[in-house]
Amino acid sequence: MGGSRAQTRPAGLRQVLFAFLLPLFGPALSEPIRYAIPEELARGAVVGSLARDLGLSAPEVASRKLRVSSEKPHFQVDLESGNLLVKDRIDREQICKERRLCELQLEAVVENPLNIFHVVVVVEDINDHAPQFRKDKIDLEISESTGLGTGTILESAKDPDININSLNKYQLSANEYFSLVVKDNPDGSKYPELLLQKALDREKQSAHQLVLKALDGGDPPRSGIVQIQIHVVDANDNPPVFSQAVYRVSLSEDVPPGTSVLRVKATDQDEGINAEVTYSLLDVADKAQHVFILDSTTGDLITNQSLDFEEVETYTMNVEAKDRGSLSTQCKIIIEVLDKNDNHPEIFITSLRDQILENSPPGMAVAFFKTRDRDSGENGEVLCDIGRDIPFKIQSSSKNYYKIVTDGALDREQTPAYNVTITATDRGMPPQFTSKSFTLHIADVNDNAPAFPQTAYVVYVPENNPPGASIAQVGASDADLGPNGLVSYSILASDLDPRALSSYVSVGAHSGVVFAQRAFDHEQLRAFQLTLQARDQGSPPLSANVSLRVLVGDLNDNAPRVLYPALEPDGSALFDMVPRAAQPGYLVTKVVAVDADSGHNAWLSYHVLQASEPGLFSLGLRTGEVRMARALGDRDATRQRLLVAVRDGGQPPLSATATLLLVFADSLQEALPDLSDPPEPSDPQAELQFYLVVALAVISVLFLLTVILAIALRLRSSSSPAARGCFGSALCAKSNSGVLPNYNEGTLPYAYNLCVPGDQANPEFNFLTSVDHCPATQDSLNKNSSSVLLASLLAPSLEASKTFTQQAPPNTDWRFSQAQRPGTSGSQNGDETGTWPNNQFDTEMLQAMILASASEAADGSSTLGGGAGTMGLSARYGPQFTLQHVPDYRQNVYIPGSNATLTNGAGKRDGKTPAGGNGNKKKSGKKEKK
Repeated sequence: MGGSRAQTRPAGLRQVLFAFLLPLFGPALSEPIRYAIPEELARGAVVGSLARDLGLSAPEVASRKLRVSSEKPHFQVDLESGNLLVKDRIDREQICKERRLCELQLEAVVENPLNIFHVVVVVEDINDHAPQFRKDKIDLEISESTGLGTGTILESAKDPDININSLNKYQLSANEYFSLVVKDNPDGSKYPELLLQKALDREKQSAHQLVLKALDGGDPPRSGIVQIQIHVVDANDNPPVFSQAVYRVSLSEDVPPGTSVLRVKATDQDEGINAEVTYSLLDVADKAQHVFILDSTTGDLITNQSLDFEEVETYTMNVEAKDRGSLSTQCKIIIEVLDKNDNHPEIFITSLRDQILENSPPGMAVAFFKTRDRDSGENGEVLCDIGRDIPFKIQSSSKNYYKIVTDGALDREQTPAYNVTITATDRGMPPQFTSKSFTLHIADVNDNAPAFPQTAYVVYVPENNPPGASIAQVGASDADLGPNGLVSYSILASDLDPRALSSYVSVGAHSGVVFAQRAFDHEQLRAFQLTLQARDQGSPPLSANVSLRVLVGDLNDNAPRVLYPALEPDGSALFDMVPRAAQPGYLVTKVVAVDADSGHNAWLSYHVLQASEPGLFSLGLRTGEVRMARALGDRDATRQRLLVAVRDGGQPPLSATATLLLVFADSLQEALPDLSDPPEPSDPQAELQFYLVVALAVISVLFLLTVILAIALRLRSSSSPAARGCFGSALCAKSNSGVLPNYNEGTLPYAYNLCVPGDQANPEFNFLTSVDHCPATQDSLNKNSSSVLLASLLAPSLEASKTFTQQAPPNTDWRFSQAQRPGTSGSQNGDETGTWPNNQFDTEMLQAMILASASEAADGSSTLGGGAGTMGLSARYGPQFTLQHVPDYRQNVYIPGSNATLTNGAGKRDGKTPAGGNGNKKKSGKKEKK
């Protein structure tokens, strides 16, 4: 062991130098790392510091997974120290057999980056075998006539050891007849020969016992013995002689068994039985004993088994020719086996990556392998190929070592794995080839963004949907795997208020289902736009956006709303005054209604439910216009009542009713007496109710008088003349007063300011007269102002025309013509079944007209309605009527009145106060009894 280690020191020095130079040259070095060890080292014995010779530190041994690869696991790497250790028993004679130079080829593999280094371990011989003879006893027959110096070749001993440990010498036991001579064979081996030193005398001694001892050159030497039994026979003084001392022959390894190789020939000059020669094989290896057979009589050498050049290249045999007199001679046969291309190349994969990232650059090593062909010459030269249809190629690393590198772009979504087949072909004739396949799996990277199947989505949702209902679902696909292909959804943007977005819609993060968080109202929200984002879980994440437009469909959930005629806050109905001379076709009034719905759900139709005088009036089905169907007859009542129903076009239809009170009169004074209800038969229950109402009215009047008296006393005590105002001179009735009837709320066509002077003999109605000009009468404070007002209204006066500001007669031109009506009722040349405006332009035009109507009502500047600027919607839509009273409807608002835009300027031109179509309105004295 000590001597063996001493022999490895120079190699160790070279290894250290190699370790320093290794980082400079890298994998380009083809010089292997060499170690020399004696055979039969104990398991775990250190062969050498492999990590140090490779230039690796102790932490890198484990991190870079240093290991060795070989056909047989004789060695292993200590992951802590990086030393190369003996793993299994190493018997040089078993591993290398008859080769004198025993080298074991290893590959040292490291990863991160992947690389491979060649290691050669030279196994040195130790003296672990003693010389050994094939037999334990040798029987010889020597004729007594044998001359002195005659030699007899003895069987050689075999020692598997080599060099100094091999067979060194022979020793013969002491005797007086024989001596021992050691001779050399042509192949360098030694064989013993027994020489006769003293003539034999069979009569004196017929047998001799000798011991032959074989010793090797080890320290201490080892030996083997054989017993030699010599029988002295009668004289046979001529040994056989071979025709040649050495026979050489070349034999192809593919010859079949039974083939004759050669014939040896020996002759004996003796005669008779002493000339008969027999042949036998001597010093034949165990393998050769079964491969060849020698005919003992003829000397023919015949093959018994198939030959294999890869196992034995040369056979050497000794043939002995012996006569009957025990004289023998030997010759040597050397058979050279010729190689044939009978072995397929072998492929050994030494390293292989489990997965390859699809974004790996070209030239990255993915596998290492080596090839071997047991044939020699061109038969053992191997060429490798992996085909042209895969993005990989083979690069030669060193002799018979190759690596597979990437040679193109990889795409896992297109090809998730590649079946790589390595084909190794030798250059023999015919060539032999071997294929080996393995699979390279492509690992995914996040290189694909989610993709929607559509560029945009449009969904229709009916209004009044239940909150939490699913209204749409979007789905995006991602070709990646794992988290790279896991898609989540979110709302990226919207045309809704960002602060209120979450109260309208939400989206399932994993399902892509869009949920309505509230019930939608078509009248408030027609449509809205969402931008949805699909985002994967890769690093960095990729995303895609898609537009989702939600259209809220209309349902018939709004009943028509009657704008005109409307009821007073106290529930009383308005009335319209119709000239007695109105002819058929005269536009009496118009029912104006709107519907907050859209389309057919807002297409209104007008129907008469009840009429005091059927046939007197006609009602436009689509326009709502009330016209005279015939002239007023003498028998017709001057007060008519119409109950009109307004229905929409929805399914089922919704409706509303409006009550029209029509009074035939030519002036307001003439219309007032007709407002009282006709007497009805007394009813005890009704009388009781009447008394209760009267009592309540009396109490209210007394309370009001008390309040007025207190205010008057307060003003009287004041020294300021302006504080007395109107109450100091007359009882003034103003707009919104609690004393006088509220004419400013729509019972009269103007915002009247009535002043009743203290002189009741000449009551007067001062229309459009400021209260500042009322006559001052102190005593009027002590009178019942309510009674005075009623008396002034009901008592006829011939001088009323002097007091009143002259009022213009009713203008029959205030009605719209059929061609100039706003909206759908007048746009079809009087066709009362006109179609609903389905296009956006007509709808927006109607909406603009509604807003214009509301604006005129708000600023009080329109003359279509008469005195209060209400477009004929009654005086109660006066200064208090603003835009907030008119919703943004698509349905047209039908407004009675002139087809021309009548202004105050027109009235001034005529020298008259403008009189609108509804200027003849009056509130009923009592509510109409049902």
